[in-house]
Amino acid sequence: MPEEKKGFFKGLLDKIAGADVQTADETVAARGGEQAPTPGFFERLKRGLSKTHESIVGRIDTLLLGKKQIDADTLEELEEILITADMGVKTTVELIRTLEQRLKRNELQDGEALKKALKDEITARLSQHTTALDVNAASPYVILVIGVNGVGKTTTIGKLAAKFRSEGKKVLLAAGDTFRAAAAEQLEVWGNRVGADVVRHKEGSDPSAVVFDACKAALARNSDILLIDTAGRLHTKVNLMEEMKKIRRVLEREIPGAPHETMLILDAATGQNAISQAKLFKEAAQVSGVVLTKLDGTAKGGIVVAVSHEFAIPVRYIGVGEGVDDLREFDPLQFVEAIF
Repeated sequence: MPEEKKGFFKGLLDKIAGADVQTADETVAARGGEQAPTPGFFERLKRGLSKTHESIVGRIDTLLLGKKQIDADTLEELEEILITADMGVKTTVELIRTLEQRLKRNELQDGEALKKALKDEITARLSQHTTALDVNAASPYVILVIGVNGVGKTTTIGKLAAKFRSEGKKVLLAAGDTFRAAAAEQLEVWGNRVGADVVRHKEGSDPSAVVFDACKAALARNSDILLIDTAGRLHTKVNLMEEMKKIRRVLEREIPGAPHETMLILDAATGQNAISQAKLFKEAAQVSGVVLTKLDGTAKGGIVVAVSHEFAIPVRYIGVGEGVDDLREFDPLQFVEAIF
């Protein structure tokens, strides 16, 4: 095969896997030969949340400009800012009611006190539901990954596989999305890239059959973690429930206690749609944790607070970039600090 063709196909596969196709050497060359220091994760988080910072803190600063004291009108305008930043109506109303109580107790003397109080209240609500994923609690630890098409489900599975492999875990991937064209191929690219086996069937197969084979393989190969991709094209709640029930029956029969985690992937940039999806999936699929992707491209980062608090679901990971290292365990203190 000619060299340019090889390069084309490699680039295509890397693009499918969500890889950054620019090498480190190319990056250095592009910067004039100087190796730029790699920013730490908190710095990348701050950059990734810069649009959210502007939509919340930037507008709060504008609101407070020239105000000598905080009053009820200020809190009313703050309420509008939080709702339009996709903090969620329920969560926003609760935050404002709490701030009103503080105002009555003369705790909000100025703008800085108001911002600190808001920051503390958001942190408290996020921390209330935050727990880390304990993948050592079972072997194999089974993670059922769900979510609609386009939210970054397969890419998130690949990044999680890379993370677990870097920790020395033996990972198996199951291509349970048998409806979307090239879904299994995309998962295989990730599998090859991170060193994880993939169990797949032909397109259009029964997802439960894939899950059955994946369970058998995970047990036979002594896998530490089994990550299962699922279809995101189930438009109605009834279809979703029936498909999930079928998959769960297979999992529970083959690996007692599985799935140990039902992880919902949401695209933060979709704002209120993400709340609707969280509601539907929580009712239909027993969601135990959430991953918010694409936070770096949106001003709607408030959705993290809305989803976690309104549905009492732990946020497990957040994605703030394309790189494998840009999917990180969620830390509420760090997240709120980066926004403010």
